[in-house]
Amino acid sequence: MNSKLIVGLVAACAFAQPPSPPAGAPARGGRGPQGPQVVSPEVRPDGHVVLRILAPKAETVTLRAGDIQGLPQGGPQFVKGEDGVWETTLGPIEPGAYRYTFVVNGVPVVDPRNPDYSQSNNNLWSLVYVPGAAFMDTQKVPHGAVAAVDYYSTALGRERRMHVYTPPGYEAGSQKYPVFYLLHGSGDSDDSWSTEGRAGFILDNLIAAGKAKPMLVVMPHGHTSLNTGGGRGAAPTPGAAPAAPPRDEFVDDFVTDIMPYVDKHYRVLSGKQHRAIAGLSMGGSQTLNIAFSHLDEFAYIGVFSSGILGRGGSSNWEEAHAAALDNAGLKKGLKLVWFGTGSADTLITNSKATVDMLKKHGFNAEFHESPLGHVWINWRNYLNEFAPQLFQ
Repeated sequence: MNSKLIVGLVAACAFAQPPSPPAGAPARGGRGPQGPQVVSPEVRPDGHVVLRILAPKAETVTLRAGDIQGLPQGGPQFVKGEDGVWETTLGPIEPGAYRYTFVVNGVPVVDPRNPDYSQSNNNLWSLVYVPGAAFMDTQKVPHGAVAAVDYYSTALGRERRMHVYTPPGYEAGSQKYPVFYLLHGSGDSDDSWSTEGRAGFILDNLIAAGKAKPMLVVMPHGHTSLNTGGGRGAAPTPGAAPAAPPRDEFVDDFVTDIMPYVDKHYRVLSGKQHRAIAGLSMGGSQTLNIAFSHLDEFAYIGVFSSGILGRGGSSNWEEAHAAALDNAGLKKGLKLVWFGTGSADTLITNSKATVDMLKKHGFNAEFHESPLGHVWINWRNYLNEFAPQLFQ
């Protein structure tokens, strides 16, 4: 178990103790005293969210919740009740899924009353969902399944994990399906698209409405021991000959193990016309590296809030991929190159520069600008816009 998670759970146990019973109070069958009944999170119909934690011995309680828009500087104010319950009210919050943790006396603590959670690369977060957006709400439609799949990576020499969405009816049928590889961003994990990203529910609703083809969605873990921050390398020495690009462990894992595993263990259609790949932020950069090194494998490419990243910028990347960029044969069958980035996103310059570079080489790359910045609100919307264009 992650050491940070252990610390958080220990902290929760230390701080969130119910008050001792008064002297002479009757025992409760060995179960201990009855503490206050705490409900957290409480999602109200108007979009407000109330968070509570029982921590009678705590001196301070604050909140970490980076994707919730409009929080005051330093986080929301908590009020401690006489029963030892700390409470704060957020919002109204735009519909969507949001990660949060309490910080009790400086120690991160997951919400002990909330069974819903989301994993990032190094942490566990509590998860709250605010309904009100039909495209990602849990609707009364047939649902697919999301499975956590362990596999051995021969490229990396260790066990790895990915999440796989199979569409409604997959288990009971024999039909083969197209496959969409969906990559997460820096700091996240293979769990992130299916929890905070709501990918399974978004696909369920699109398929039920006839807006998207039934498909597998494979969500691998993008971090490796050498690639944990988007592939940024050391600055080149002035005047030195261009160095060979460093080994990209994730690309090796993806090509050597992930794609062959999916082809072997799932009923997927073969050929580039039945494969798509997209990713956000770091995953968008990885998407570009994979897709433009294997244009014979993918007909649909999506880049969310990203572009060519790393030192050296697009010129080095363009030089490294020159053979593929100018190969007319590889362009055949490529049906979609789609970019989406928020107007307040610091990576919008990279996105636009990458689109311009691809157009220079004859690719019909689309660019879509949305409000806000580098947030899941945008990435869920991008998935909802991108997926209906696949395999049509």
